Amino acid sequence: MARVKRGVTAHAKHKKVLKKAKGYYGARRKQIKTAKQAVEKAQQYAYRDRKANKRNFRTLWTQRINAAAREHGLTYSRLIDGMNKAGIEVDRKVLSDLAIHEPAAFAAIVAQAKKSLEYLKDTTPNAFEGAVAS
Repeated sequence: MARVKRGVTAHAKHKKVLKKAKGYYGARRKQIKTAKQAVEKAQQYAYRDRKANKRNFRTLWTQRINAAAREHGLTYSRLIDGMNKAGIEVDRKVLSDLAIHEPAAFAAIVAQAKKSLEYLKDTTPNAFEGAVAS
């Protein structure tokens, strides 16, 4: 059986790591051991922050929807409750986009949500006025 020399594979692996470490400072981009550690840590951060990014955007959309809903006399939670009761299924990303770029469409959704919250008039005194300040 022929002898296997591993230089080609090792060089390819090193090249791959060093390519990912491009732009790092000092030894982190030149020495394979340090570069490997730096790249591995960077990938951990990237994985973690992909998840965090989703949370951050959802928070941003919620804040935008809340601000727009308050302009129409509703709080965010009452708007979402009203939308659920009215059977409107629009996700927060789209709702936020509507609030910014198409205020008329957002106003129509808010009107439907307010209409579905009218049951509060009968059940709890002053709850409807607190929920829907027009």
